[in-house]
Amino acid sequence: MDVVDRKIIAALRLNGRATYAELGRTVGLSASSVHERVGKLESAGVITGYHAMVNPSAVGLGVTALVGIQPTDTAEDDDVAKALAALPEVESCYGVAGDEAFVVQVRVPTVDDLERTLGRLRRIDGVARTRTTVVLSTRFEGRPNNSGLDGA
Repeated sequence: MDVVDRKIIAALRLNGRATYAELGRTVGLSASSVHERVGKLESAGVITGYHAMVNPSAVGLGVTALVGIQPTDTAEDDDVAKALAALPEVESCYGVAGDEAFVVQVRVPTVDDLERTLGRLRRIDGVARTRTTVVLSTRFEGRPNNSGLDGA
């Protein structure tokens, strides 16, 4: 991966819908050259997908919580992670250092739904306890961090 690839990645992180021609103008290459490079980045697993960023409240998911999950002494992290992945309310899951093995981001419509989700989380085999932080406001989220991607 060279400086041009890093510039392409940075541009796509800002606008995943950019055309190859737009990307080409940004990085100083032809659209066909950008297309080829993007294909190689996808094949190599550097670019893993594209998605739409959606306002959670606009789709009825008005409550966001971060839930720390402390495992039992006999828990298998992979098994717990698979069970977490099966819950549609769990939007993100991070393996972390410390007392907790995971921190998950949960989005639900109401506080009552959060309570039900927390109950399902606590019933997962291998979960000893949870610690929940309810998000009151989101200052920013999903911001691309181009550190090291701009070629500088």
